[in-house]
Amino acid sequence: MTLRDDAALVLKGYAPEGPEDARGEQAELRQAYLDHLARHDDGMWKACGAGHLTASALVIDPERGKVLLTLHRKLGMWLQMGGHCEPQDATLEAAALREATEESGIAGLTLLPGGPVRLDRHPIPSPCNRHLDVQYAALAPAGAAERISQESLELRWFDYADVPGVADASVVRLLEATRARL
Repeated sequence: MTLRDDAALVLKGYAPEGPEDARGEQAELRQAYLDHLARHDDGMWKACGAGHLTASALVIDPERGKVLLTLHRKLGMWLQMGGHCEPQDATLEAAALREATEESGIAGLTLLPGGPVRLDRHPIPSPCNRHLDVQYAALAPAGAAERISQESLELRWFDYADVPGVADASVVRLLEATRARL
């Protein structure tokens, strides 16, 4: 099975729920992602000019009520960990976990069970143009110590209540959806 096949299966199985999808936005995104994969054989890869799927994970420590965000080097924004899928990624989950581990420096992260937490489509600077992000949540092990990567300007743990003051609405929605699933 290819990564593209896995992505299609994950998306077909993604069932948005709760008040966040009352207007059907997540269901519409789900279908848009599936349509994208059907139209673009290279829809998983950065080279796809029409956009591409990415995988991300919000690193969370529910015991302390904190979330780890990265100050993205290129975008200058506080974001969850994530990025482009790589040829060695067998699944979207593997890509999200790899990105979270690489960017946080935390060994032993585990993804919150139940598949993706939400989907988010957003424009980005050229040459990529658009990310179709499949968002997961990663649980930090007890005593986790972060280590900054070359992709970040800074890493910082934020209390849940502080996230709306530093991050954009997509990160806030991801945190809300993650907390609803915990």
